[in-house]
Amino acid sequence: MARKKTTKKTSAAPKLQGYIAGAGEVVEERIISTLQENFMPYAMSIILSRAIPEIDGFKPSHRKLLYTMYKMGLLGSTRTKSANIVGQTMRLNPHGDAAIYDTMVRLSRGYEALLHPFVDSKGNFGKFYSRDMAWAASRYTEAKLDPICNELFRDIDKDTVDFADNYDNTMKEPTLLPAAFPSVLVNANTGIAVGMASSICSFNLSEVCQTTIGLLRDPDFDIMSTLVAPDFTGGAQIIYDKNTIQSVYETGRGSIRLRGRYTYDKYANCIDILSIPQTTTSEAIIEKVIDLVKAGKIKEISDIRDETGIDGLKITIDLKRSTDPEKLMAKLYKMTPLEDSFSCNFNILIAGTPKVMGVREILNEWSAFRIECVRRRTYFDLHKKQDKLHLLRGLEKILLDIDKAIKIIRHTEEEAMVVPNLMSGFGIDEVQAEYVAEIKLRHLNREYILKRTDDISALEKEIAELEAILASKTKIKNIIIRELSEIAEKYGQPRRSMIIYAEDIEDDTAIEEVPDYAVNLFFTKEGYFKKITPLSLRMSGEHKLKEGDEITEHFESTNNSDLIFFTDKAMAYKAKTADFSDTKTSVLGEFIPSRLGFDEGENAVYMIPTKDYSGYVIFVFESGKVAKIPLEAYATKNNRKKLTGAYCDKERLAAVCFVPDDESDIVLLSTSGRALVFRASDILPKTTRTTQGVNVMKQKKGHRVISARLLSDGVLSDSERYRAKSLPSMGQLPRSSEAEQMKIE
Repeated sequence: MARKKTTKKTSAAPKLQGYIAGAGEVVEERIISTLQENFMPYAMSIILSRAIPEIDGFKPSHRKLLYTMYKMGLLGSTRTKSANIVGQTMRLNPHGDAAIYDTMVRLSRGYEALLHPFVDSKGNFGKFYSRDMAWAASRYTEAKLDPICNELFRDIDKDTVDFADNYDNTMKEPTLLPAAFPSVLVNANTGIAVGMASSICSFNLSEVCQTTIGLLRDPDFDIMSTLVAPDFTGGAQIIYDKNTIQSVYETGRGSIRLRGRYTYDKYANCIDILSIPQTTTSEAIIEKVIDLVKAGKIKEISDIRDETGIDGLKITIDLKRSTDPEKLMAKLYKMTPLEDSFSCNFNILIAGTPKVMGVREILNEWSAFRIECVRRRTYFDLHKKQDKLHLLRGLEKILLDIDKAIKIIRHTEEEAMVVPNLMSGFGIDEVQAEYVAEIKLRHLNREYILKRTDDISALEKEIAELEAILASKTKIKNIIIRELSEIAEKYGQPRRSMIIYAEDIEDDTAIEEVPDYAVNLFFTKEGYFKKITPLSLRMSGEHKLKEGDEITEHFESTNNSDLIFFTDKAMAYKAKTADFSDTKTSVLGEFIPSRLGFDEGENAVYMIPTKDYSGYVIFVFESGKVAKIPLEAYATKNNRKKLTGAYCDKERLAAVCFVPDDESDIVLLSTSGRALVFRASDILPKTTRTTQGVNVMKQKKGHRVISARLLSDGVLSDSERYRAKSLPSMGQLPRSSEAEQMKIE
């Protein structure tokens, strides 16, 4: 068990004035005890009291603020200064005023972060889609509760939810709000606790109410038939994938792709971005576009600016002449936060326990919570009416002889005996007698009493209905269904987020067309790369190279091709030919290890340009083994830039060469001076890139293969002399006339 290292001081300190015994001593303490006594309570406090919402859709900070505004009478038409609301909320929420005001801003209509804001704000409350647009101080702004809060606080004074003491036991606050609709899904909610988090996307109110009604009527209701997809306040487009949405609905986890919405003004030749994903800001998008333009990755934009105003978000992009706006937007979606993902994590507190749930389970939990609220409200109304009926029955007995009641009160000498005398005179209980005794003298007439007692039959009927509701869960569900229908009709709004299907945008997100033209590709021994057009090559002189460097490869290819660089660390790095600028022979070229981000000490040994990934890569190892790998084994669908395990790292690599087909001949040279010619078809291809290959050239002890290259016509006067009848073979010693030709290095 780990312990803190301690050094205990034993020197006696003089007892001076103000001296505290034990001060300055280091006390040994168990780490586990510290975690249990200090960290764990803190972690639980964050989870239960701050970061994770409950089934009513609110965190404690939200609930305390809204309830304070409700008690301040702000559910009407009158606003008050935000500073006043913040000050009153501190009676329930013992945090700084800044934290409380920040909470109110995020719930406000002006901030625009919620589909259905709970705070009707006046003044500058900033915008959720702007990082730099700060909201005004609380002394300048005003607020009240939005009308939809009527549904949050409906019947809260009828014992529908439990109340608890505030932090100093001076007042009561609700533990939950009796929300009459599933607000937990209607408005987005995110929070980060200790060891867990919550991220709930928003859904359309009408769709949520319809889905809840369907589940109340049929537990097996298909929720995707009414709850099509989330709905975000920013109005971004949702890239719809049925399997992804279904997974989020079932598990409560998943990622939903969003992209901004735009329009193109052909007269001004500009693109106006009118909505962005919920997860980003306009400043982040503009900064990313500017960086891409500076880096030369986007060349179609002449200007970009933020034109957000009273009409809402607007980012304007001015285009250069002859620019295709759809292709440009496809590129921006790919390279900027204009397309982003919202990560869902439907983590909600249920009875004080965090639980990740799917949409069906969340709505079932909310339905159970709402059923209990309606049951408690009905029970409260029942008791109120029963108490009233009880009083009216006592009043009914007075109707039989009003004069007798007046006589009893008049002839009672002591005030304390009025109630007992009425009880004995009419056979009523103390509560009824107290009620009769409090009636004003002007009301002691037959007309008043008859009017009051006429309510008895109506009360009896209402009580019977309430008792029937309490006895039937179906009737309670019908009440909830009726309330949900009314809320959907009263507060429902059209969807803000447009749904587009993933299969419909595959062509739109294609990579931009790359100009295709002939190029000459050069690669040097030291790792320098040059791309030169044929015209420039004809007009140029000798290649500029570092001292001791030499060109090892020269390919004629096109600008629209892929490049694969193999390194001495069994790695392969991929790049696009178009990513490199056209150059001349008079420059050193691009240093590939630096351009592609090689690891320290890693060097490029071979380059292969390709458009269709046809042909084979021949790996020759010093031991004489040869591996033949189809080039298509290095093709990747997701444009990976780095491939590990490009070839076998258990053998020392001697050389790499590319053969377009099986008819190519390769010549190997050993330190023994022998040469061996074999045909690519003599070796079977291997689908596994890390294969050790087969033994082709036998080596005597102390010798190794040092090079390999394609055997072009005329290199050897008699190439068949070096071709073995069977493999493996040791090869042949060259004739003196061919010795110079066999020097490959």
